[in-house]
Amino acid sequence: MLLLTLAALAFALFRLLACRNQMLEMARMLEETPAESNLRLTVRMSGGAPRRLCRAVNARLEAGRRLHLEALRRERELKYTMACISHDIRTPLAGAMGYLQLLEGEPERQEEYLRIVEKRLGELEELLEELFLYTRLRSGAFPMECGKTAALPPLWEALAEFYPQLNAAGIRPELQFDREDMEVWASPEALRRAYRNLIANALRHGGGGLTVSGGEGTVCFSNALLPGARPDPERLFDRFYQSGSPREPGGAGLGLSIVRELMEQMGGQVSARVEDGRLQITLAFSEAGQAGFVP
Repeated sequence: MLLLTLAALAFALFRLLACRNQMLEMARMLEETPAESNLRLTVRMSGGAPRRLCRAVNARLEAGRRLHLEALRRERELKYTMACISHDIRTPLAGAMGYLQLLEGEPERQEEYLRIVEKRLGELEELLEELFLYTRLRSGAFPMECGKTAALPPLWEALAEFYPQLNAAGIRPELQFDREDMEVWASPEALRRAYRNLIANALRHGGGGLTVSGGEGTVCFSNALLPGARPDPERLFDRFYQSGSPREPGGAGLGLSIVRELMEQMGGQVSARVEDGRLQITLAFSEAGQAGFVP
């Protein structure tokens, strides 16, 4: 009996020492392993408890690594975004400063120069607003409360906002909706912003005319393309995508990317196609706001 007791104590002591050595080895690996490393802990001891601890630690390490990589990705994305639009931001600002200097030497042209300065500062304001909105959307900081929303009132608001530009371009938007009381699953503010960016895109890059149609949970914006324009529908919603010509003044190249972000966060999708010399951009809304909705 004494021998059995001593053997049991020796076995228990051996297990305790093995457990201690295993814990020390795991602690050393955690201390020496960089946060972005793919290295994971291993356990040599038998038994469910040590293996469960090892799995839990590895799961936490993997979650931390993903967060670290995501933070690095967002940092690179922000730097890339700032680098791409830095020229666009400097251009209207430099233009405004230049005309203010001309104003000092030619006071008789004050009214003309002040109109130009106002226009340049308006372009700068639009650039900064687009950048700020895109950053908020990508970081998840844009409030998005969705529900059944009337599709037409936000469109009327967006068209009224662009009335001076539409009138100056000779564009009379044509609305073709199956029902005036059509509803979609959306956030009213996000929907208005999506409409606004699509109207601005048609004004800035279109060849005239604008038709907005809606029915069965979709809203489609259609406009003629400029002569020779060949946009790639697969890349149209990429940041800073250019279809062969430089971006027009006043655009940061984020407008359609923002539309995609808004639609996806509302559980819908956006797509584009080119047909008979016209660009058609379709917003497809989810019936219940599920992410990954496929119409």
